[in-house]
Amino acid sequence: MAAIAQRTVSQTGVATKAGRKEVVAVRAVAQPHQAAISGAFTSSPSAVAARRSVVAKAAAVEAPPKAAAKSSQYELFTLTTWLLKEEMKGTIDGELATVISSVGLACKQISSLVNRAGISNLTGVAGNQNVQGEDQKKLDVVSNEVFKNCLASCGRTGVIASEEEDQPVAVEETYSGNYIVVFDPLDGSSNIDAGISVGSIFGIYEPSEECPLDAMDDPQKMMEQCVMNVCQPGSRLKCAGYTLYSSSTVLVLTIGNGVYGFTMDPLIGEYVLTHPNIRIPEVGKIYSFNEGNYALWDEDVKAYMDSLKEPSKWGGKPYSARYIGSLVGDFHRTLLYGGIYGYPGDKKNTNGKLRLLYECAPMSFIAEQAGGAGSTGKERVLDVNPEKVHQRVPLFIGSKKEVEYLESFTKKQ
Repeated sequence: MAAIAQRTVSQTGVATKAGRKEVVAVRAVAQPHQAAISGAFTSSPSAVAARRSVVAKAAAVEAPPKAAAKSSQYELFTLTTWLLKEEMKGTIDGELATVISSVGLACKQISSLVNRAGISNLTGVAGNQNVQGEDQKKLDVVSNEVFKNCLASCGRTGVIASEEEDQPVAVEETYSGNYIVVFDPLDGSSNIDAGISVGSIFGIYEPSEECPLDAMDDPQKMMEQCVMNVCQPGSRLKCAGYTLYSSSTVLVLTIGNGVYGFTMDPLIGEYVLTHPNIRIPEVGKIYSFNEGNYALWDEDVKAYMDSLKEPSKWGGKPYSARYIGSLVGDFHRTLLYGGIYGYPGDKKNTNGKLRLLYECAPMSFIAEQAGGAGSTGKERVLDVNPEKVHQRVPLFIGSKKEVEYLESFTKKQ
């Protein structure tokens, strides 16, 4: 037992000695660092500042770069997301976002109807005429109903005015909101039977302060208020846009801070942002006019058109003619490629055939927001104050320099 005890003590002593050696070694290593730290506090201010600068630089070099945020391959920036972000920024309110979303829904339905028109027996005329005396296509009538139903049921519109209706319509009070929506439900419908691009155009106004939309028992008074609220100049538009139904369905709109394009993804049923902040080129060598009416045009418009075809004036290469016969299709190309679209007045139709409220003002608002221009040939389209809900005006719209060149002929008189 004594031997065992002696061995234990001996082993403990060895361990203790080894432990002391380790502690001494650690202290020996630590001393230089402590001396350096101690010296740092006792050095001159300039030396301290220099050392701090060196340490800061070393830290900056050694610090790993901040990893850039990676976007997922499945991330989609949709119309809904865009509207929510604009609402958060205060650019629009929740009511306007709801109205725009309802327009988008209507256009989804119309896109489906257009794609299936031949299969669903929606080609050909409906057998009646609209207020302008034009034969209505079956899809004109159906698209108008789709637009009206979507806008009336969203609960944020007070008045709806359609190119296909005689008068603006006040939304039933239980569903009523504040915004006024004007629209052409199916522009270029004469092309529908041939499968050529068509579209929808819309504009959104706030109620006029001069004509508040009060709930009244007098239907005549209410109708007068509806008409007065709709007849606002394009400069008061809060939102304008169009949807192109072609090889893809493209919704283009502005809320007064640039122009954005959303392409419909049929797999998920959503509009996806594909054209952020569209800018129209300042010049373009394409014109879109119905030259079949050339002999009926005013002399100043004829002179302008002749100048575009003169090779010597354009370095040997005159302008190219592109005309679909659908305002939405022609304007969409002009917006992306530059150039000018025109529908002048003539001897048969002094003010042309395009409607100020449903076509000219919304498209001119979009053009200006993209850096272009819209003109009647005499004045800015957005400055024209409508006197009637179906008023027509000449329209020249597109690249800014091209519209200015046109005005150099038409404003001479």
